[in-house]
Amino acid sequence: MITFYTRRNCPLCDEAKMMLELVREDFPFEYEEVDIERDDAIHEKYMLMIPVIEKDGKVVIYGNIGYIELLEALEF
Repeated sequence: MITFYTRRNCPLCDEAKMMLELVREDFPFEYEEVDIERDDAIHEKYMLMIPVIEKDGKVVIYGNIGYIELLEALEF
């Protein structure tokens, strides 16, 4: 399971989502997008890190996310 933590008005989050979609074109997978502002505990945990991508409950990459780094983090 892949979870993408994001929030509105976040340019890095928009770029990371574009990278997720590009990787999905080559390696199909599903992910859940979570707005950190909808949950106080998640917001406190990730507010300084977003965007954050977790795989199987572990943070695999965060911040400025590029295509190659994302591929390596997701182990495709």
